[in-house]
Amino acid sequence: MGRIVAVTNQKGGVGKTTTAVNLAASLAAEGRRVLLVDIDPQGNATTGSGVDKAALEVTVCEVLLGQARTLDAIIKVERGDYDLLPANPDLTAAEVQLLQVIGREMKLRQALEAVGGMYDYVFIDCPPSINMLTLNALTACDGVLIPIQCEYYALEGLSSLLETIRQIRDSVNPGITIQGLLRTMYDPRNRLSDEVSAQLIKHFEDKVYQTVIPRNVRLAEAPSFGVPIMFHDPRSAGAAAYQALAKEMLNVDTPAQAGAA
Repeated sequence: MGRIVAVTNQKGGVGKTTTAVNLAASLAAEGRRVLLVDIDPQGNATTGSGVDKAALEVTVCEVLLGQARTLDAIIKVERGDYDLLPANPDLTAAEVQLLQVIGREMKLRQALEAVGGMYDYVFIDCPPSINMLTLNALTACDGVLIPIQCEYYALEGLSSLLETIRQIRDSVNPGITIQGLLRTMYDPRNRLSDEVSAQLIKHFEDKVYQTVIPRNVRLAEAPSFGVPIMFHDPRSAGAAAYQALAKEMLNVDTPAQAGAA
């Protein structure tokens, strides 16, 4: 099975979905087989991949509830060359139903086991909160990628997320690791960005990716066109940053090394 990475931060607006979509496309461009799993009821990763979430008949909701096979819900994203397990607002109801199911935190792991051998990387775009859907992602994943905006409140809530990861490691997923911390919306002209960046490196050292995602207008526009940044503006700073991140990830954590993470 390829490496499963949960992209999460309980603080919203930090570039979580932007990272999940563009990293999936960038690794696919490097020749890797990639699956993007949207488990956020807002379905932003789905629309950001150019899929009309209102027209979907089978989504991750039906998969988690055992009403459909994983393969039946997967969609090929042509402008990105990755596969998508999509979501829509029905997922909110699924979360409520899961609360009453035995082994509820294992449903996503079980769903991915059916297709894990098909992919080098699986990225899970999580909701901006620690709920049952996020717990499913943390139970299923090998590593957690945490996007962090370089601003005053960047570290707020991070300790809570790290404690949740520790609890998951101690209970249902002993192999879970911190895949890396990704600095997003970075503005080198802002002194605060440098200060927050320095704090992250001081506390987390080599867990902080060398690649930094800049604050970039073209990157912010891409979701409204339903395409990853490399298809919206391949020459933009945002596209270059996510391509660099993909190469950095391949250098330090290839699928072949997943079992040793």
